[in-house]
Amino acid sequence: MQTLDTPLPPTRVILEQGTLWGRWGTRLAWAIASISLLVAMASFGANQQYFQTDAKVVEKYDSLSRVASAKVAIVDVSGAIMGGSGFTRWQLDQIEKDETVKAIVLRVDSPGGTVSGSDEIHYRLARIGKKRNLPVVVSMGGIAASGGYYIAMANGGREDVIFAEPATLTGSIGVIIPHFDLSKLIQKFDITDDSIASGPLKEMLSPTKDRTPELAQREREILQTLVDEMFGRFKQIVKDGRPKLDEDKLSAVATGQIFTAQQALDAGLVDRIGFLEDAVTRAVELAGLTADTARVVSYSRPRSLLDEVIGGNSSARGRGTLEAFAEWTTPRAWYLCSWWPSLISSQ
Repeated sequence: MQTLDTPLPPTRVILEQGTLWGRWGTRLAWAIASISLLVAMASFGANQQYFQTDAKVVEKYDSLSRVASAKVAIVDVSGAIMGGSGFTRWQLDQIEKDETVKAIVLRVDSPGGTVSGSDEIHYRLARIGKKRNLPVVVSMGGIAASGGYYIAMANGGREDVIFAEPATLTGSIGVIIPHFDLSKLIQKFDITDDSIASGPLKEMLSPTKDRTPELAQREREILQTLVDEMFGRFKQIVKDGRPKLDEDKLSAVATGQIFTAQQALDAGLVDRIGFLEDAVTRAVELAGLTADTARVVSYSRPRSLLDEVIGGNSSARGRGTLEAFAEWTTPRAWYLCSWWPSLISSQ
């Protein structure tokens, strides 16, 4: 028993010290948070086009000087040409607004497409070239046939501006309106096309309608007249783009035949055999620029965050399926190097 005279035991004060992991764990957490913030800011800056709902094309550096202000723009036309309001149109709209573009390289890798789509692209490209006095140089990829060759004629009639790669297939100058007669086939399954129409010619391209020989002949004559008129326009477009081709030479190549690069060169359909880099060099020259004063740019489609997650372009896949179905079920005239256009979908 302690009394008042008994001394108290010494008081011990214990200071809890954090463990080594506790100290460094806090610092590590702050470091991770800071790095995450920096990465997020950098990602937003690099991928801000994902959040630009009005952005239809994204410009990217391709070659030559990175710091030059004057641009040579590569316009890409790939796949079947279904219309003039898609990615090609967006690229041309971008160029029309960009005063720093001094020349255009039209990169064509297409078997052609609809008459109206090919004609609209040709018109818009030729209009921009004339309005801005922009030289247009053509670089043909694996194939630049029919409607693909048609749009290549938007070069202002300049010399030495159409380049075909050694393995390019081109030409196929002509028009086709596909038509398939399935009426005998469906009769085997006891199926009858009993469509109600305002007149016999309303069903002119129906693949399931049984026709009398007289009506079939009348339809064929009408369709041939349409084809002949569109073919005449195609040949005039070629004359404008290749002024050195006289009537006899044009008639010799405007047979629907497809040509190799060397055959096309010999026939006067192209100017040189060369690659994209050669076409770019020529465009730089025509624009009065040099490798040090020209920046070559190209355009791509913006990719959404969903595209990054699932891969590809989700909206393009949806549109492609619908467009392919619509094209298969809609009668159209084609500048197309193919006998089965329904299997070709727009890219």
